[in-house]
Amino acid sequence: MAQDYYQILGVERDATAQEVKKAYRKKARELHPDHNPTDEAAEEFKTVTHAYEVLSNAEKRRNYDATGHEDGRRAGFGGAGGGFGGFSDIFETFFGGGGGGGPMSRARRGQDALIATHIDLEDAVFGTEQTIDVETAVRCDRCDGAAMEPGTHPETCTTCRGAGQISRPVDSILGRMMTTEACPTCRGFGDVITDPCGKCSGQGRVRERVSFTVKIPAGVRDGTRIQLAGRGEAGVAGGPNGDLYLEIRVRDHDVFTREGDNLHATMAVPMTAASLGTKIKVETFDGEETFTVEPGTQSGHVITMKGLGAHRLQGTGRGDMKIMLNVTTPTKLDDEQRELMAQLAELRAEDVANGEIESRGFFSRLKTGFDNMFSHDES
Repeated sequence: MAQDYYQILGVERDATAQEVKKAYRKKARELHPDHNPTDEAAEEFKTVTHAYEVLSNAEKRRNYDATGHEDGRRAGFGGAGGGFGGFSDIFETFFGGGGGGGPMSRARRGQDALIATHIDLEDAVFGTEQTIDVETAVRCDRCDGAAMEPGTHPETCTTCRGAGQISRPVDSILGRMMTTEACPTCRGFGDVITDPCGKCSGQGRVRERVSFTVKIPAGVRDGTRIQLAGRGEAGVAGGPNGDLYLEIRVRDHDVFTREGDNLHATMAVPMTAASLGTKIKVETFDGEETFTVEPGTQSGHVITMKGLGAHRLQGTGRGDMKIMLNVTTPTKLDDEQRELMAQLAELRAEDVANGEIESRGFFSRLKTGFDNMFSHDES
């Protein structure tokens, strides 16, 4: 039967990466040889570590969830070609590893990390540099990642004599056979650190708060993730760093919104200006720009200002700025203004009496408009 890695770590199958990591750290502290120097604890520590290595790797975890095996192979006899290709898996399940691999390295790659940073819309348009402050695991400066006190060296394991593995006989259905497994004394490393570094407790890394500057490219959008190779957690015992993923969060702007590479805004225009036409100055991210409102402009009309949008993250050039005009009608008029509006309505032959449009004249013109439209279509 395949081991249930979720059960080994004591987490649910839908546990997050952080929950898996937390569970592993708790069990690792309990089983660490410094606290529990028994053979049983060493074996369980090895099992727990392997379960964590599978569930903390996104690809291995997907394969394990789908097939019950981290490399994507189905359990049982259904090996390649549907024949007896799974024999080696069954053999290892009954009798341990195949041997011959030699001692393992203590060095393990550090975990990837994901953090979010907030920027203004203008910074997303043009790009910027930002200082990132994050707490992470860094290489121990006392032992330089070696996990042991400076000037000391690991001692060859007396149990496996540096092989990292031991062999023992096992009675099976196939008779007595020799099985190879990781040495319980050195946990497969082939040597034992007798004087672990006092600063990092034999891990080769410590947690510190670090700051560094990141260049955010022009054109990033809300939710864009930037991969910073080697900026993740330092590895155990001098292993390589993981990667840091920076997720961009763009703050809302008071005037502009972004759609694709274009910037959008809505601007109120007085009724008189829309009727007579005018020029309007507007503050853009590129400075002050002027556009023309043609006479008779209607509410909802969109002014397009080429090349004033966001830089394209993938490609060259920039998007446009699009300003939708909202023609406003005055809500309060004094007597003089009302009289002038009435005169305008009279000059335009707009039947207004006592503040109401005469329905007969209105519908008459509406009907005439429809009749003209249909007669035009028929012709």
